[in-house]
Amino acid sequence: MNIAAIDIGSNGARLLIKSFDDNVPASQRIRKLMFVRIPLRLGKDVFALGKISKERQHMMLHMMKGFSEFMQLYKVDHYRACATSAMRDADNGKKVMQRIEKHTGIRLEIIPGAAEAQLLCNNLVENTDSGVGNYAYVDVGGGSTEISLLHDGVLAESHSFNVGTLRMLAGAVTQEERNAMCRMLEEYAREFPGTKIIGSGGNINRLYKLSKADSDKRVLPLSKLKQLYCELAPMSIQERMEKFKLKEDRADVIIPAAEIFLMVARSLDCDSIIVPNISLADSIVDGIYRDMTRNGELVE
Repeated sequence: MNIAAIDIGSNGARLLIKSFDDNVPASQRIRKLMFVRIPLRLGKDVFALGKISKERQHMMLHMMKGFSEFMQLYKVDHYRACATSAMRDADNGKKVMQRIEKHTGIRLEIIPGAAEAQLLCNNLVENTDSGVGNYAYVDVGGGSTEISLLHDGVLAESHSFNVGTLRMLAGAVTQEERNAMCRMLEEYAREFPGTKIIGSGGNINRLYKLSKADSDKRVLPLSKLKQLYCELAPMSIQERMEKFKLKEDRADVIIPAAEIFLMVARSLDCDSIIVPNISLADSIVDGIYRDMTRNGELVE
């Protein structure tokens, strides 16, 4: 059985297709058939204009037609298409979604921050050692940062703050919002000292790779993150692209992403960040599979 996820974020859009087969050994049960990321950058429009421009609507429509063709090519049995912060904030978001469904047959759903956090945490607990202890799961996107607090594998509470990378580049993040996020984390740290951070998103994964930290532990020491930030921040976008082999749509947002993670780590008094490389697209696909098996549906 093949399952797909479409994740329309504020910075990029992703299509992930996985194959699930319960009739083979566990190590071969899940195969990634395809992953593609498009630098759509909806947030660039939305956080500056308040809506999705006609040019970007045109790009999005062509992209979704392509995604539809890929899903047919790989004979996808089930899919879920989700949009997050930028689509939530866009004045014309619902109209754009209706147009996409009309021309491609793909029905997009806008998911709130709490639902996004729940999806990510379900996958997180199942695929990491976060079932025991206190953790702050931090997902930094282009439009918002989702922070989920876990106690012994249970999602205790989640918060969504309008502190995202593209929103910061657009100058659309208020000091009040920054302060609110830091206060919440500081209060949590006082109540639960020793809380560990689990980070997700394309930027923290890239920062982890650039840091050349121990690849087996998947832990990014804060000292290495600070060192990397100090090296990257003074550079131009072009210099970051040339020296660190970054794509243009990564070279600009990686700085505000590092700033957000440093802010979170200071507030929680943490000296490292766990980077398990779990994405929303993975969580969507794996969630569909889990729901089907729990409901007793047959998997081919």
